[in-house]
Amino acid sequence: MKRRALLTQSAIAAGSAASLIACGQASTPQQNTASGGDLPKIRWRMVTSWPESLDTIFGGAKTVCAEVAAMTGGNFTIDAYAAGEIVPGLEVLDAVQNGTVECGHTASYYYIGKNPALGFATSMPFGLTSQQQNAWLYFGGGLEAMQKVYASFNIINFPAGNTGAQMGGWFKKPVNSLTDLQGLKMRIPGLGGQVMAKLGVNVQVLPGGEVFLALDRGTIDAAEWVGPYDDEKLGLNKAAKYYYYPGWWEPGPTLDVLVNKSQWDKLPTQYQAVFQAAAQKANLTMLSQYDALNREALERLISSGTELKAYPQDILIAAQDASTTLLNETAAKDASFKAIYDQWQTFRKQIFAWNAINELSYTQFVKG
Repeated sequence: MKRRALLTQSAIAAGSAASLIACGQASTPQQNTASGGDLPKIRWRMVTSWPESLDTIFGGAKTVCAEVAAMTGGNFTIDAYAAGEIVPGLEVLDAVQNGTVECGHTASYYYIGKNPALGFATSMPFGLTSQQQNAWLYFGGGLEAMQKVYASFNIINFPAGNTGAQMGGWFKKPVNSLTDLQGLKMRIPGLGGQVMAKLGVNVQVLPGGEVFLALDRGTIDAAEWVGPYDDEKLGLNKAAKYYYYPGWWEPGPTLDVLVNKSQWDKLPTQYQAVFQAAAQKANLTMLSQYDALNREALERLISSGTELKAYPQDILIAAQDASTTLLNETAAKDASFKAIYDQWQTFRKQIFAWNAINELSYTQFVKG
């Protein structure tokens, strides 16, 4: 699609969002408005959790910035910074919360130590696929629930990227059974990491820019990142030979743009509408790019010597059981988590039943 057409669609989306705000249907309180000639010049900074070399995932941040500038005629600009340029990759939430920067692009499950419910904003073990996640966030009450969680951090969040179903990680040695996981040092964040810990894994949490060196030098024995395209860019296939699937802990992970709520409230409603439209475009664009790029990257990896392996059934069964136990335990201890979990479980059950009728039956037939 040509650039002009894309901008036209974005402008339409922004206009629709503005109409929602004017009707009082947006997720934020009524804000100041300004006429077209009175729109202010605003410049923000956006920190991210990603190295700039990962053009697709860092590209989600760049898409938001580019669309905001294009739809405001350059009046509202945002500069995106790679992990480590202003703050470390795993400190994006803190930087946005305390006002060091106005916004950030990250994965919410990096911060489950602050509130375990933040995991729902990204992905849950054995949870929703990317399209199911979008359905839950945009039309199943998910985004409203997550914005309530983020409100305690003086932050408002919007989905701004999705990697699609991820791979199950790189291993220096094969894992043929559950016993092979015992004591294994693996980079894996979020609740998926907590599940792996229950299975005997020594879990490590590292930003993307540090994964290759840790795996190559043997500081860790295994690592998961995203999928073939990004993993190839990080060179993980040069540090480990065995590539496992599926990434059951991240079947459809959403990336968020976090905005300092005090700064958000100062924006004219027109800019708020533009920002939300830009985030939606980033969400759709990233997922589409990954699906297109991963299929080609996987072929290159296999042709260069990577051994593709499925997780053994005993690991998948144990992981699913451990995931259910973990989520139930967390819900029993945390009321805010339980409120989202109960609603999310109902949605998950219903949408899996629906997709089993339509998409699953279709893909199983075509594959056969």
